[in-house]
Amino acid sequence: MASAAAELPAEPAASGGAAIAVANVDVTYGVGGVEPVKALSGINLDIPDGAFVSLVGPSGCGKSTLLKVVADLMAPTRGSVTVGGTPPRNLRHAGRIGLAFQQANLMPWLKVTDNVGLLRDLVARRGGARGAGTSIDELIRVVGLAGFETKYPHQLSGGMQQRVALARALALDPAVLLMDEPFAALDEITRDRMAFELMRLWHLYRKTVLFVTHSLAEAVFLSDRVVLMSTRPGRIHQTFEIDLPRPRDRETRLTDRFHQIVSELNRELYRVMA
Repeated sequence: MASAAAELPAEPAASGGAAIAVANVDVTYGVGGVEPVKALSGINLDIPDGAFVSLVGPSGCGKSTLLKVVADLMAPTRGSVTVGGTPPRNLRHAGRIGLAFQQANLMPWLKVTDNVGLLRDLVARRGGARGAGTSIDELIRVVGLAGFETKYPHQLSGGMQQRVALARALALDPAVLLMDEPFAALDEITRDRMAFELMRLWHLYRKTVLFVTHSLAEAVFLSDRVVLMSTRPGRIHQTFEIDLPRPRDRETRLTDRFHQIVSELNRELYRVMA
């Protein structure tokens, strides 16, 4: 397979996305119940416009909870979140927050074209914007599914289904793209390919990405910054600026610097879990 770097521009395209600002956020589950559980404590995080930032940490440390707060899928117990200077609810109502999860969550009765356009059409019916003008056919081509437009989800591999989910999220022209372990259910080879696919799409559209993963190597390879969280209640333990040059390719993961950063992250993760 040819190097993915050959397909990437030397400099990513300019972004029209929005930065994420998380200020003093706490989340406690079961407030008013017998045994409330504090999931997040004192989270402060600023994500620059167009940046790719990954959240890593032990299971149960609140990575997905933080993603849900940014997505306005749940409210913080304390603190605030803004996306581009506005509450995320405004963007969610306008259909400008792109979401991707472990499961592609495609509609089994819809063909690829209809699955990709589903959310855009729903937003348009509510009076929201229809996106930046990128056609559904173009998005399908960009994610490498040209020729599969009329296929149903059961006719696609897991990796292809996740490509459909990515195209569906991008069809909204999201200000931010929030991804919760989108490749976790894939086999190792497919996961590797999808990492390159995501990097290619990020270079092409330069969206602000907040990415949750349990794979330290995946986080380092994809990200500008990796945020390591502590055990519950989740706090930001340490932030790693990833100084690997872009565009990155398979050779990047063979470099001493790549392995050094992964090792440093792994060492800190063990300290967090001790």
